Amino acid sequence: MGIHFIDYVIFLLFTLGTIIFGSSFIRKNKNVSDYTSGSGNIPGFVVGISIFATYVSSISFLALPGNAYLSNWNSFVFSLSIPIATFIAAKYFVPFYRNIDSISAYSFLEERFGYWARAYAAICYLLTQIARIGSVLFLLALALHFMLGWNIPLIIIVTGLCVIIYSVLGGIKAVIWTDAIQGIILIIGALVCAAILLFSVPGNIGEFISVGREYNKFSLGSFGPETATATFWITMIYGLFINLQNFGIDQNYIQRYKSAKDLKSARSSALFGGLLYLPVSFLFFVIGTALFVYYKQESNFLAENITPDQVFPYFIVNGLPIGVTGLLIAAIFSAGMSTISTSINSSATIILTDFIERKKTIDEKRKMAILYSTSLFLGILGVGVALAMMSVKSALDAWWSMAAIFSGGMLGLFLLGYLSRRAKGKYALVGVIFGVTLIAWMSLSKQTVFHNYLTIVFGTILIFVVGFSISVFAGKGKINEANKKD
Repeated sequence: MGIHFIDYVIFLLFTLGTIIFGSSFIRKNKNVSDYTSGSGNIPGFVVGISIFATYVSSISFLALPGNAYLSNWNSFVFSLSIPIATFIAAKYFVPFYRNIDSISAYSFLEERFGYWARAYAAICYLLTQIARIGSVLFLLALALHFMLGWNIPLIIIVTGLCVIIYSVLGGIKAVIWTDAIQGIILIIGALVCAAILLFSVPGNIGEFISVGREYNKFSLGSFGPETATATFWITMIYGLFINLQNFGIDQNYIQRYKSAKDLKSARSSALFGGLLYLPVSFLFFVIGTALFVYYKQESNFLAENITPDQVFPYFIVNGLPIGVTGLLIAAIFSAGMSTISTSINSSATIILTDFIERKKTIDEKRKMAILYSTSLFLGILGVGVALAMMSVKSALDAWWSMAAIFSGGMLGLFLLGYLSRRAKGKYALVGVIFGVTLIAWMSLSKQTVFHNYLTIVFGTILIFVVGFSISVFAGKGKINEANKKD
């Protein structure tokens, strides 16, 4: 079937509309507070949709159906951990950040452990966000190239410029409001596609269920005690730790908590944004399993050399009605744009608050100039990383791995500072060294005893345990010395 002219029109109109709408917020950015937190006046519902849109990248939009098509629903267990993480975030983390004067998620670490902790977390965050922008742009370009046949470097550059324009000009207000629209488009696209697929299968939902059961497609994984495979329990624990890191210490989310009108709105936005991902990810797994059943039918031809991640894009181009194809392409594009725009704005905020402002006092006009210029620079850098991935992908994979190793210590450090009042900076540093060393060893050693999912779990626990234990023993030692003097 291919792409119809109407599909191109829908996709291009959506993209142009997003740029114009997002750029219009430039008139409302009168100071740093406007640019980084919307002056705390954004409705909670809009913030919640934005949190959801930030969470769903174009990678997950395509990878989750591909995963379900290839194997089963084990990865859906990751989504099942989100309600626990969002409840903890809404009850404890959101009010905690709302009471901190700084927009930075990492200013607290300086108060507890010294500037090294803040700088460590901020640098790790920036590394992961630059890698994230490049990865999302590159993988989005691969998907659009497969569906539209467009040149990959051209897609990367044009997509990057589109997001840079409204992210730089509009600030966090543009990011959040465009995220909200993009999130709605994403949900509509997933619903329409799932419905069409289920009713395209001969026998409809009944056939979908029976074939899915026959091939064990609905399995959530083993419930056994093994540690080397992604069992239900390992995936659940991994999801809990990753989502605590996302909703608890990620600058992308903390800025949104600070952007809501009040504490109640901020809490509801965290819950709404996180919980909304659960049914939408369910739709992605339904789509993946339905694609498996659909292409199992003899009458439905799947082209050769199609990888699992390409099955969904292939169906979008060849199996959907005119107009719906354009909507789905817009939805995939939306998921990518929302992720990139968020990373650009939050990274610029971190550079200003965690590095530049600490060194010297600067006026509001200068701060705004820094935010505009660093947002532009980070966007261009992300485009450069995406282009580099075309030729030196292995080097950038190594960079991503190293960034993940160091960022893996951030949650443990935060929990140590949040839960233990005894822990001092030097004890926390020892904990981080132990934890990051363990994470690096598990990531690079190719050990087969524990699944990779357990890397961040063990690293986080070790940082907390080491830092807390040293502080306890050091405290007992001081008490004993005091008793001897008495």
